[in-house]
Amino acid sequence: MRVRILGSAAGGGFPQWNCACPNCRALRAGTFRGKARTQAQVAVSGDGRSWFLLGASPDLRWQIEATPELHPRPSSGNEAVRQSPIAGAVLLNADLDHTLGLLLLRELQPLRVYTTASVRRILAEDNSMFAMLQRIPGQLTWSDCVPGTTFPLLTPSGEDSGLRSRAVSLATRYPAYVSTQRQSGLTPGEASLGLIVQSPSGKRLAYLPAVPQLTSGLLIEMDSSDVILFDGTFWSDDELMRMQGSGQTAHQMGHVPVSSEEGSLAKLARLSRPRKIYIHINNTNPMLNETGPEYRQVRDAGWEIAEDGWQFDL
Repeated sequence: MRVRILGSAAGGGFPQWNCACPNCRALRAGTFRGKARTQAQVAVSGDGRSWFLLGASPDLRWQIEATPELHPRPSSGNEAVRQSPIAGAVLLNADLDHTLGLLLLRELQPLRVYTTASVRRILAEDNSMFAMLQRIPGQLTWSDCVPGTTFPLLTPSGEDSGLRSRAVSLATRYPAYVSTQRQSGLTPGEASLGLIVQSPSGKRLAYLPAVPQLTSGLLIEMDSSDVILFDGTFWSDDELMRMQGSGQTAHQMGHVPVSSEEGSLAKLARLSRPRKIYIHINNTNPMLNETGPEYRQVRDAGWEIAEDGWQFDL
């Protein structure tokens, strides 16, 4: 299985367009000891021909152009001029920074999109803009995935990519734009997912960009994986509150912070099998500074901090 990290930041990217936090100011000034990042996006392939997006970032067009494997292949003979190796996407939630990229793929390219029935209803029934993806028969094929059930990643034509996925229910809270009335008719366990992707050889990737709590079941999933891409959104639980003087904690926003005794760095220290990589990193997170103590603490603990453009095979 080929894995490409197209984007590694949380919603808004780094720097964020309306943010003047110390990290963003220093990056714009050219004095920051770290790298700019686009919004979190991962792509996987079992054969190097058909690729599946994990999420659909608002930065997706730029991310595709920065990744040669995702470019349209030269056409010859009767092949279509417009075509793409992107076969589909798996949506883990209905958050804007995880779904808006689908609208950038509206040029009549056949796609298969996997998500829960509840997220599909939010996008396909409640938002008229997503009708742009279904202007002609076969343009977009919705495939429901049920948490806890393994399913193959198929191309729009039904060809088996060789990859197997299993969704893991992580949270019950839907995005704020979904009305209370609408949420009452949705399944709570379908609000936010993690994803386990298995290669034809049995290697396992755990993609967990938004983890509200560390359960025993989730620890077992990670301990049996070969690589985990884990929620690195916030360093501390009160990070945004200290930065802005108000707001919500990391936990209230659905993210386990990295630091503290209850944070992921301490709680996942016993995981020895998988390669451990933080992803979905907020622009305020001090571990983005590669000369800072937070960065060194993470690296000394055996973790990596994802960067745009990383690639590896499993």
